[in-house]
Amino acid sequence: MTAAAGDTADPPDLRTVRLPSGKRVPALGQGTWHMAENPRRRRAEIESLRMGLDLGCTLIDTAEMYADGRAELLVGEAIEGRREEVVLVTKVLPSHASRRGTIAACEASLARLGTDRIDLYLLHWRGSVPLEDTVDAFTRLSDAGKIRYWGVSNFDVDDMIELAGLAGGDDVATDQVLYNLERRGIEFDLMPWCLARRIPVMAYSPMGQGRHLGHPALRTVAARRGVTPAQVALAWVLRSDGVIAIPKAGSAAHVRENRVAADLHLTEDELTLLDRVFAPPRAKQQLAIL
Repeated sequence: MTAAAGDTADPPDLRTVRLPSGKRVPALGQGTWHMAENPRRRRAEIESLRMGLDLGCTLIDTAEMYADGRAELLVGEAIEGRREEVVLVTKVLPSHASRRGTIAACEASLARLGTDRIDLYLLHWRGSVPLEDTVDAFTRLSDAGKIRYWGVSNFDVDDMIELAGLAGGDDVATDQVLYNLERRGIEFDLMPWCLARRIPVMAYSPMGQGRHLGHPALRTVAARRGVTPAQVALAWVLRSDGVIAIPKAGSAAHVRENRVAADLHLTEDELTLLDRVFAPPRAKQQLAIL
């Protein structure tokens, strides 16, 4: 693939990650998993996404599965009038990922999102449909201008190797996987494999849904730096080049906190402390999935 005009421009004041095409996207994006599930939170969720755009977090990740399509509708409303600013990511369910099914699912997502194109279209996880069928559909959608790039989610190394061996499979633009301080298994093999091929890793649930934020080591680092444990955890994920984090924030205040974390650079001593209590993998681990 060739980079389109303007693809190398950086969003304001935010570190970027380069896709294989040359397009640069923010290292810190916005996730929408569990958004649009409660109508009473809808206005706050839309405000949070718009605040994120204002702060340069212009990559928004969603999926046809989230809230049965309502998350895509919410994203479409949030980005109305600002589509050109956004790197729009959504996903096709594996049960829809046949040649015809992928194209139909993409059309439905486009309608819900209120746009004529998806910037990055992902296979949500592997199912029973042969990968070559999904890749062929992605290629057709790309040729038709319905998607710009495509990628995968929840793929381990063996899946990525199989994908790379297919016709057109080397066009994969990212692998979106679970990655946080508690779930570091990808560092053993998947992350090195991807980054050696300049395929960025997109980290979902980068703060582990809050489960480890009360750990004394995180609290110690946070207190020293005058930030929150969540900001330390997010800064840790963002410490590596080639990693994109997509935390969900349900309020504008939470988005602002996340944005501060993107500028927080942990010291070697702080990283060593976190390594002692959240140990990196020493052997192959099964890919963690939520």
